[in-house]
Amino acid sequence: MMSMSTTTPPPHLLHSLSSPLTRCHRLSFHAPLPIFPANGRRILVHSTARAVWGHPASLRVSASSQAMAAEASAVTSVPADMKAWVYGEYGGVDVLKFDPKVGVPEVKEDQVLIKVVAAALNPVDGKRRQGKFKATDSPLPTVPGYDVAGVVVKVGGQVKDLKVGDEVYGNINEKALDGPKQFGSFAEYTAVEEKLLALKPKNIDFVQAAGLPLAIETAYEGLEKTGFSAGKSILVLNGSGGVGSLVIQLAKHVFGASRVAATSGPRNLELLRSLGADLAIDYTKENFEDLPEKFDVVYDAIGQCDRAVKVVKEGGSVVALTGAVVAPGFRFVVTSNGEVLKKLNPYLESGKVKPVVDPKGPFPFAQVAEAFAYIETNRAVGKVVIHPIP
Repeated sequence: MMSMSTTTPPPHLLHSLSSPLTRCHRLSFHAPLPIFPANGRRILVHSTARAVWGHPASLRVSASSQAMAAEASAVTSVPADMKAWVYGEYGGVDVLKFDPKVGVPEVKEDQVLIKVVAAALNPVDGKRRQGKFKATDSPLPTVPGYDVAGVVVKVGGQVKDLKVGDEVYGNINEKALDGPKQFGSFAEYTAVEEKLLALKPKNIDFVQAAGLPLAIETAYEGLEKTGFSAGKSILVLNGSGGVGSLVIQLAKHVFGASRVAATSGPRNLELLRSLGADLAIDYTKENFEDLPEKFDVVYDAIGQCDRAVKVVKEGGSVVALTGAVVAPGFRFVVTSNGEVLKKLNPYLESGKVKPVVDPKGPFPFAQVAEAFAYIETNRAVGKVVIHPIP
């Protein structure tokens, strides 16, 4: 893991660009400046994950979601440049560099410009940075980040429903692997198509909202593709992860599952039960293949499809998010869709579905590289979120 001060990123020098970018799509690379949270203070420390687990909430001081929104809404004009994390070559965590002077992206007619309040990491961020789908990637240099929560500060001419000041969240890339945006969410501003966004649920803060979009869309789309419906049973592998924790909740509270089983390590068994799992399996002590029951659907969020197919009912389905796929398992690549978020917002606002944020976070903007290194250990619980963003 690369070492970094919490206030000053390491010195860096990015490779020169092979071709110039236009002014509005320029990434300028300079020596780093110290990063300080907005107004010289940290404006949020999240405690929801501990509350979900049934432990006392953290006593650290937290500013309200309204205060964060007010601060973001106070932007009266959009600057030409912004602070952002970038990489100019594919590779390990060390290719990530902080740049204090990146051109703010243009807003197309169907887009809005968001002042980013919080952003979240996903496994796809690491795989993209490593160059695992470079053939369909956007040009380098790249500002990474798929998930965002923030405040609209500018709207394109064809935008119909969103307006300046709206608090929104979403997965900014309609197709995760096919031409994702060059300007992602690990920046002060990001431009996003209106159709990929939804209004932030009123009862959750920006940190919680940022951790939802890609994971909840993946969970929902996977269940839909299996034809999951009320009365069916499901086994979720890695139920404490970002996607798995939401599959449990959606299966139980949205789709009406008759029985939900899920796997995790011993420290997260109570979390699984609190999310709606009828059977919490400690994978360090039990092999799920030895269970006396089989399931209509197995949702494999860890890469064990060869084992998962042994416990699915005849005619059932196995969703495989990673690793080798064995029939009847299948893999899909999620499509970002603001309508899915809008459909699920009532379940979030009622508390039936809850965000799960890793208790090590949120990571401050100065520690994006550390957050990448942490998520790539595959030990995160729920989602890894970046906040505050200057």
